Amino acid sequence: MSVTTRLAPGNRRAETMPLGMTWLAVVALGLLILPLVGLLVNTPWAQLGGLVTNPAVLVALRLSLLTSLSALTLSTVLGVPLAWLLARRDFPAKTLLRALCVLPMVLPPVVGGVALLLAFGRRGLIGQPLDELTGITLPFSAAGVVLAETFVAMPFLIVTVEAGLRAMDRRYEDVAATLGAGRWLAFRRVTLPLLAPSLGAGMALCWARALGEFGATITFAGNLSGRTQTMPLAVYLQLERDLDSAILLSLILLAVSVVVLVTLRGRYLDTG
Repeated sequence: MSVTTRLAPGNRRAETMPLGMTWLAVVALGLLILPLVGLLVNTPWAQLGGLVTNPAVLVALRLSLLTSLSALTLSTVLGVPLAWLLARRDFPAKTLLRALCVLPMVLPPVVGGVALLLAFGRRGLIGQPLDELTGITLPFSAAGVVLAETFVAMPFLIVTVEAGLRAMDRRYEDVAATLGAGRWLAFRRVTLPLLAPSLGAGMALCWARALGEFGATITFAGNLSGRTQTMPLAVYLQLERDLDSAILLSLILLAVSVVVLVTLRGRYLDTG
């Protein structure tokens, strides 16, 4: 038994879908949407104004925005050249390198935090000589938050930008080269404008992931109020103290995520 699924207006024919798959799709929608509905239904809206103006919340929100935007900047500066290298150059162990670059996307965040401690902690591979030479320590600092967020978020930008570079029509770059444009000029005037949609999508996903980062941050940078406590960490803390406050803080993060998706919708997310 099957049902007919009507598609968007146009010349495309209607497609049939088995009834069983239709019900499975409905269950999937429920699984994804019902938790959000539960959050909205249980939100104590009357307390929203007071929570938003709470100094502790403002500090956590400010720190979240500052660190996530810093992580986005660092991810863009470092991630775009790396994506270009993966898309345009062939070299030994390239497949292995690409796998390592995207590994933080699937790595448990707490494991990522432990790895950061072993690399950048006071006794880490880089952290110990850095501490001895400069006195700079990254764990349990705002810089540590930025590093943790960059570690987990930059792969999203790399994957998106690399895909954009691979899909790009390189004939425009070849024409620019024949007209005498150097590599940097061709990159700025030709490649970058063509790459802008993919770069914009990658930056939005990267920033959203950095803003919502929890596991690596709390493991590597701790949960110090006013210093390393971002909004996700504040939600976790309030969940143990005041459920209503945790729900309201979650609502703020949900609103930010919705803004990101609305920004991407139509240009980057629609496929039909």
